[in-house]
Amino acid sequence: MNPSSSPLSDATPTQVLGACPHDCPDTCSMLTTVAGGIAIKVQGNPAHPHTDGALCTKVSRYTERTYHPERLLHPLKRVGPKGAGQFERVSWDDALQDIATRLKTISSRGPQAAQAILPYSYAGTMGLIQGDGMSARFFHKLGASLLDRTICAAAGGEGLTQTLGGKVGMRVEFFAEAQLILIWGSNSIASNLHFWRYAQVAKRNGAKLICIDPRLSETADKCHEHIALLPGTDGALALALMHELITHDWLDHDYLTHYTLGWDLLRERALQWSPERAAGVCGINPEQIRALARDYGACAASRAPAAIRINYGMQRVHGGGNAVRLIASLPALIGAWRHRAGGVLLSSSSMFPVKKAALQRPDLLAGKTPRTLNMSTIGDELLRPASTAFGPAIEALIVYNSNPVAVAPESAKVVQGFAREDLFTVVLEHFQTDTADYADYILPATTQLEHWDVHSSYGHTDALLNRPAIAPLGEAKPNTQIFRELAARMGFTEPCFADDDVALCRMAYGDAVDFDELLHHGFATLKTPEAPFAQGKFPTPSGKCEFFSARLAAQGLDGLPDHVPNYEAFASSPLYPLAMISPPARNFLNSTFVNVRSLQDSEREPLLEMHATDAAARGIQSGDVVRVFNARGEYRCKAEISRRARPGVVNGLGVWWRKLGLSGTNVNQLTSQNLTDLGGGPTFYDCLVQVMADQAS
Repeated sequence: MNPSSSPLSDATPTQVLGACPHDCPDTCSMLTTVAGGIAIKVQGNPAHPHTDGALCTKVSRYTERTYHPERLLHPLKRVGPKGAGQFERVSWDDALQDIATRLKTISSRGPQAAQAILPYSYAGTMGLIQGDGMSARFFHKLGASLLDRTICAAAGGEGLTQTLGGKVGMRVEFFAEAQLILIWGSNSIASNLHFWRYAQVAKRNGAKLICIDPRLSETADKCHEHIALLPGTDGALALALMHELITHDWLDHDYLTHYTLGWDLLRERALQWSPERAAGVCGINPEQIRALARDYGACAASRAPAAIRINYGMQRVHGGGNAVRLIASLPALIGAWRHRAGGVLLSSSSMFPVKKAALQRPDLLAGKTPRTLNMSTIGDELLRPASTAFGPAIEALIVYNSNPVAVAPESAKVVQGFAREDLFTVVLEHFQTDTADYADYILPATTQLEHWDVHSSYGHTDALLNRPAIAPLGEAKPNTQIFRELAARMGFTEPCFADDDVALCRMAYGDAVDFDELLHHGFATLKTPEAPFAQGKFPTPSGKCEFFSARLAAQGLDGLPDHVPNYEAFASSPLYPLAMISPPARNFLNSTFVNVRSLQDSEREPLLEMHATDAAARGIQSGDVVRVFNARGEYRCKAEISRRARPGVVNGLGVWWRKLGLSGTNVNQLTSQNLTDLGGGPTFYDCLVQVMADQAS
């Protein structure tokens, strides 16, 4: 197909190469079968080794989402109160002209006035083009406030960067050859399916799999062992693991000498963490720590490859950045990096040669230095008045690829901010989400089946291309086109605002990835070393695995990683004795698939998993409506007495739209806007609550 041609529309079934856009490390290559201009099936691409023909349950239902009866197909303007969800249809021209007029009025008040305008987006699509290509150009030219996109991975990403030099690690396919795999803070069956397939190969070949997670997840069920530590105590466990490796001399001294920095200092700190001390913090048996250390240390003695798969759940606590630093340090202690099947993987995203400046054009700022606001504290930011320190109050908010009213922490404040009558809000969306209910204008956006995009991955090392399989439904437009048309109405005349989507796709990697290969195969594999750190060569300032970070020390922080307790540590509050984590429901991905009927039917209703002991102490039985509450708010849902919950910890499965909850709230009514130790990330899993039976039900 010619890259600039329209999707095929004859009745002969045709398969179109695409890529899954969602916030998942797998970044699958997809095949969409189209007949008569209609997408009739979405499946995994069998020619792509990582996808291997398989998609998760969620994305397999993508046609159901694209053709959903509640899909937004026309621009809408608010006619009722904020949050009431009352809109009338308007033309694109009227909507865009009014939006541009409002933005011009705000930005014309002075040199800093445009900072009263804030973009808010995250990973509703992970595409480099529809994610933050043309939109970044628009906001840079405007001089709007910048957004620190922290809500998922900031703490872990900073922890990796300070230790390994970037979001780098072992290649995911080599987990299949490991002899020991630690799955740390990840329900891989639900959130990293294709890694799990590699882990299963290793398991069949004799590898031992150990899951470290507060919840007895579906993945933990399939592992040989499960260590159910308390939320936010992963750093303590890692330090005790180091303690045992040191005291038993299960170490690769040569690797430590030549390829690490700060070992003597880290050694001294780790020796303060006996298994007994760490077990008291983690809420587990000291023998579990000793057994874990024996398994990991045995790989040092036998030179068998040991691999660690971390995911982002465990870094959503106060000490999340330090915990990732400690876990990412472990492979260097036993020389695991010597093997292509050894090391650690949290994210591979720094390995992609994305031409970010070419796509986003920060030069359009033309010397302006707008403030940066943290998306994880949007509740506070929307309620903050103008001041010398803060700058202008936020007057306009453009939301795309995100649903902050549902997904941002401490949502009572988020709702209060979005409900401001003086806040002008534009939302680009597929559906009338919780956030869209508060919009002044809703602009209908295309889905992945209807636009061009190019993708990197944070779970493997293949670049992918997405072709449009069908024409846009109704009057939906790609994000890129919406921002192009807004730019024209703002009077932005720079040639870069005329770049079409195919040109942007070619620009994303430049000459670093063969675009013709992407067009032909749908993917292209990066040329990366099989064992990238076998002889050091980390992308750190020293070229070594940095146990001690001079960069952090220069900021006045501890250069060594340490266990940082939760803000709301377990057993620290008599009013709120239970720790709560809010992992995603298996059939949802953040809030994206919540309204897909078949997936919603599978999840049934918002649930709180409770251990039998905690439920019995409160007279709660499965199916009861319960009040989950703390000082920030209250959430009503159904309780389920479940073996998946450990004593003292409840699992509020998310993220349901608020409007689908029993009382118009969801689990983020309870989470806080406290930030992580590194990276300024959210602390969703650092949350104490009380649970009581709802007497009114």
